[in-house]
Amino acid sequence: MPYYMSMGKLPKKRHIQFRRPDGALYSEEVFGTEGFSGPTSTMYHIHPPTQVIGWKKLYSTKVEYVEQDTLRQQHVLTQQVKKGGDAVTGRIVLLGNDDVEMSVCQPETQLAYHYKNGQGDELMFIHYGSGTVYTMFGTLKFVPKDYIVMPKGVIYKIIFDERPDDGSDNEAFGGYTKEQMPLGKFICFESCNASHIAPPSSYKAKKTGQFLEHAPFCERDIRVPFEDADHPLAYDEKGEFEVRIKARNTIHSYIYPYHPLEVVGWDGCYYPYCFNIHEFAPITGQLHMPPPIHLTFEAYNFLICSFCPRALDFHPDAIVVPYNHSNIDSDEIMYYVDGNYKARRGISSGSISLHPQGLAHGPHPGTVEASLGKKWTDELAVMCDTFRPMFPTKACMELDDPDYPESWRQDHFAPGEIRGADAEETSSDDNPINTWD
Repeated sequence: MPYYMSMGKLPKKRHIQFRRPDGALYSEEVFGTEGFSGPTSTMYHIHPPTQVIGWKKLYSTKVEYVEQDTLRQQHVLTQQVKKGGDAVTGRIVLLGNDDVEMSVCQPETQLAYHYKNGQGDELMFIHYGSGTVYTMFGTLKFVPKDYIVMPKGVIYKIIFDERPDDGSDNEAFGGYTKEQMPLGKFICFESCNASHIAPPSSYKAKKTGQFLEHAPFCERDIRVPFEDADHPLAYDEKGEFEVRIKARNTIHSYIYPYHPLEVVGWDGCYYPYCFNIHEFAPITGQLHMPPPIHLTFEAYNFLICSFCPRALDFHPDAIVVPYNHSNIDSDEIMYYVDGNYKARRGISSGSISLHPQGLAHGPHPGTVEASLGKKWTDELAVMCDTFRPMFPTKACMELDDPDYPESWRQDHFAPGEIRGADAEETSSDDNPINTWD
């Protein structure tokens, strides 16, 4: 996790007596990872965290993949996803493997329970919507274009702000009609191999874990949990509270005889946090630089990158769109958020492209010539690189654009002969180009 922090009431030392106002002991819990050799936080509960009942099995979350032996590029149209479910049940897994699952969610209803993923870390990217995440570590406020890092085992409830009844924010919210309007839209990457999602180790000092000077973001950009009069850390309430827990590819329902967010204090380096993609400071160069400059988070066998608005390469003869490259060891999945998509035909906000290892890919025909002389890109996208093939689900295939692979079947044009969609591009600095990888 990013750095050590503490919140609420704590005893002077770990593992010593710490008593409630009524004289009973608070219940200490060490929340540790990697056999207690990884990031850890220590929490103090009003009630023993073991007092749960119920263990009712609700439904399976096991994912079935299709086209596992098919090698082709894909364009997935999440614009066609309809609202449904809540921020957990509404998640639709589109792509995945044994390391990571990628889902999309457009919730229709608010969460009526608390949730804990006991199977893996979650990285949610909020495309549309804002709201509040209530967690056992405190409260997080989120806004559009936020990453929410939710570590494995954290109990939380995500509540979206209600949309205006008059539909006045429809256009900013993705162009939905009032009837189509979901509470929000987000994509979620969930680790499936027991690894944890964290900022890249290459950005941090080995001795202290501090972000280095060359890192494109740092501790000041990370928003950690907070508490205030309206958002207390501990909710001291008794009753029956449902917590749904994901484990063993199944959602289980447990009943807590007290409010599940009743931690009075904690300290450590394992906790949820937010980071807005607009805080990412892009790295630029004289000539086109490879995708690792966009690296934002890493886990075992997969990476998350942020493609943000930035100045383009400044060599006088630079080609500012990506060179053709082969995914020798990686599948590349790009979720297109905002920007000008003329450098890749048929792509729009909400599109997902998959370029699998084994096939070369690069800019669409004609876009190289169209990009020459451009100084700026306004692209905004989230990319996931995996080191094992990603497979589509049935839900993914229902959103698939079967003509996408055909869009590459065209040769280069000589200058002045660029036709079709690419003819709209000019060399004006007022018309920025996109460099979708």
